[in-house]
Amino acid sequence: MAIKTIEDIEVTGKRVLVRVDFNVPVKNGAITDDSRIIGALPTIRHLVEKKAKVILCSHLGRPKGERNREFTLQAVALDLSTKLGAPVTFLDDCIGEQVEIAARGMIDGQVMLLENVRFHPGEEKNDPEFAKELAKVADIFVNDAFGTAHRAHASTEGVTHHVKESVAGYLIQKELEYLGEKTAKPERPFVVILGGAKVSDKISVIDALLDKADTVLIGGAMAYTFRLALGGEVGDSLAEPDKIDTAKSALEKAKEKGVEFLLPEDNIVCDKLDFKAGTLGETKVVEGDIEKGWEGVDIGPKTVERYKAEIAKAKTVLWNGPMGVFEIPEAAQGTFAVAQAVAEADCVSIIGGGDSVTAIKRSGYSQSVSFMSTGGGASLEFLEGKELPGVAALDRK
Repeated sequence: MAIKTIEDIEVTGKRVLVRVDFNVPVKNGAITDDSRIIGALPTIRHLVEKKAKVILCSHLGRPKGERNREFTLQAVALDLSTKLGAPVTFLDDCIGEQVEIAARGMIDGQVMLLENVRFHPGEEKNDPEFAKELAKVADIFVNDAFGTAHRAHASTEGVTHHVKESVAGYLIQKELEYLGEKTAKPERPFVVILGGAKVSDKISVIDALLDKADTVLIGGAMAYTFRLALGGEVGDSLAEPDKIDTAKSALEKAKEKGVEFLLPEDNIVCDKLDFKAGTLGETKVVEGDIEKGWEGVDIGPKTVERYKAEIAKAKTVLWNGPMGVFEIPEAAQGTFAVAQAVAEADCVSIIGGGDSVTAIKRSGYSQSVSFMSTGGGASLEFLEGKELPGVAALDRK
């Protein structure tokens, strides 16, 4: 879709309402992961340089339509001010008379952050009245929050009906380019790596990507559902026996399309997994079937070597989902080896949001990939081919 972006419009002197994704983890008033704030900086800086009056809005956490100090964006305003090297005015609401007065008094190049839009029940309900109130401060609306673009909320979709121009920021533009164009017409070989817990979460993505990929590498707990579909034993491993037919259909489609569909040939298994404590009992490497009393927690060394060889040949790689319980060091080797292989391959490398981004950051290779998506659910829905309300609502070129 040829969506208009901030480069297609005149913003000087205009009040620009920017929906950013500042849904960041905050512990004791301190931000523990600022990636989303960093992701929004190019758009904010562009608007400041062009002398726009920049009004930022975002959600944080799930306050369920009520004011809750635990979910205030105040810490974000301070962090953002440091990053921009300029003051960021923080308002303790996102609609109302005080917000309108503050917006009217803004000078060119000033930045203001509104309080959490989810303090109002109208946000998640996409209430037209709430959207209208939000839009009162704006001449232009910019959506740069890809992580919430799959939801039709007042600050992502509703607001577009009450402003003259609605365009995308740099972050959404980049997401659409990498998750859209670069996977729709990939440079080949195109290798897709899929992990995570459930086949059911990713089946639509698997189905859509089987039309485009040359090779699919499966890891994580979803591999055990595929193993069951092939008549194997998975012991006490996390699997979805009710999704065996779904897994079989995917395997059949891969065969029909001539897509190489690889499952782990060996796994690291343990006799006791305590996720909360971050510990495993006894571990061993098992090829083939997993016996009762043992559960798979990572791909094994043979699988790692096979997957690395496939990734090394790729010209485009899309990775969504870890290979095992990477939060526990003894079960992180497979995920980190895949991260290294993706980082070192001579290819366009796209990390599809969520746990995959966390995993590649922990592996230390996040600086060496082409693109990391900021959207979890949004990136999956976009890869499935679903229309994202927050993107569909923007102006076309």
